[in-house]
Amino acid sequence: MLQGFSPGPLMLVVSVVLLVAFFLAILVSQYKRCPSNRILVVYGKVRGQRAARCIHGGGTFVVPLLQSYSFLTLEPLTIDIELQSALSKKNIRVNVPSTFTIGVSTDPDIMNNAAERLLGLDEHQINNQAKDIILGQMRLVIATLSIEEINQDREKFLDLVNKNVNFELNKIGLEMINVNIRDITDESGYIEALGQKAAAEAINKAKIEVADAEREGAIGEAGAFRERDVSVAQQNAQAATGTKAAERDQRVQVAKLEAEGVAGEATAAKEKEIAVAQQTALAVEGKKKAETHKRVQVAALEANAIEGENESKAKIADYEATLEQRRAEAKRLGEVAMAEASRDVLLAEKEQEIARLEKIEVAQQIVEQQKIQIDADAEAERIRRIAAGEADAILAKYTAEADGTRKVLEAKSAGYERLLEVCGDRKDIAPALLVIEQLPSLVAEQVKAIQNLKIDKITVWDSGADGDGASSSTAGFLRGMIGSLPPIHDLAKQAGIDLPSALGKIEDVAETEPENLPPRKPKKTGPPSKPA
Repeated sequence: MLQGFSPGPLMLVVSVVLLVAFFLAILVSQYKRCPSNRILVVYGKVRGQRAARCIHGGGTFVVPLLQSYSFLTLEPLTIDIELQSALSKKNIRVNVPSTFTIGVSTDPDIMNNAAERLLGLDEHQINNQAKDIILGQMRLVIATLSIEEINQDREKFLDLVNKNVNFELNKIGLEMINVNIRDITDESGYIEALGQKAAAEAINKAKIEVADAEREGAIGEAGAFRERDVSVAQQNAQAATGTKAAERDQRVQVAKLEAEGVAGEATAAKEKEIAVAQQTALAVEGKKKAETHKRVQVAALEANAIEGENESKAKIADYEATLEQRRAEAKRLGEVAMAEASRDVLLAEKEQEIARLEKIEVAQQIVEQQKIQIDADAEAERIRRIAAGEADAILAKYTAEADGTRKVLEAKSAGYERLLEVCGDRKDIAPALLVIEQLPSLVAEQVKAIQNLKIDKITVWDSGADGDGASSSTAGFLRGMIGSLPPIHDLAKQAGIDLPSALGKIEDVAETEPENLPPRKPKKTGPPSKPA
């Protein structure tokens, strides 16, 4: 059986199993899972016209040799923006330090932007790109808002920052998570002035409310005192009225009793006269005693009544005086309270008016200061531009002169070279030709030696030609004056140049006089005589 067994099918099965295991291992190793805090970027040959395929969550199979992969982190980045001297809408420069928290967005389109522009960059490079974008957009937003809108309407300011910064960050695959404006200051102190203005208005408003409350309290207190005094006066009046009524009832009762007593006395007297007629003396004596007793009792009762009445009147007068005094005191207190309340109101209005005038003055000073600063900046910019233009003009002038000089020298150099080529072996001819070229200038320089001489007139005593045939004195004078000029040949010799023979030459000839000739007449010297 062993001899008949063939190993071929077994090897085939083992090969198939190994091949399947190899492919399974490749599949397992090339299947990439994406964590929740990252974005899986598969690049290479992907479907569609995109350069990469981004996956957040889940996993995908990375085709070997055709595709590769990388990860983008979703961890937030914190960027401190120290924005300085940003120009606002009213040309006031403000400082807006802030902190931005950004990160890679999970939106499909924005993820593709991040894969195209941020893949392979480190955190520092991403921070630099985002910081530049945020600074530019912050300056743009601040330029569209005034100081009041930035300082008071923070919601509008943050909404504009979110809209503009997010729009630009999305272009590179980032999004803004949070922004924190730490503080807003300005170089001119305008925001501080606004705060002082608000504080002054709040203080003035509080003072006015306190004055109003004190005024209301004083008025209420005065009203309470007035009601109390009125109630006391009413009670006193009622008490006085009760006293008067009691006195009146007392008098009525006394008068009634007196009337009854008189009637009873008359009846008793009548009965006594009828019954005791015989006892006249005793009746008269009893009558007199009864009359005396009656008069004493009546006088005592009347005196008591008058005394009670006077006491009641005195009490009523005291009560009325006290009431008037209290009324006057209450009135005085009320007037004092009203005066104090009016004074407080006037003081509050005064402080409010002073604060308003100070606000206007400070605002005018700030406007004047900013105007002066703007004018100074404009003047400095104008002077700088004028100076730059003048410097450019001077530079252009000297550059043109230098170019002209260089071209002249180059032309002269070419001319000199051509001159030497023409002269050939006779190089000594070249200086002579150059000197001949300058002869007009040399003659002009000779003429300048005498052209500025101020000679009003010259009188020459000339008797004509001498007897020996010599030239006249005038000709000799002119020849001597011309001879005083430096000769051209001497000038050329001083320069080390021999002039060509065509220009002639000067020979030193000694002037000798013939012995047989008579001596010349001496020339008359001295100041010139005036003409006749």
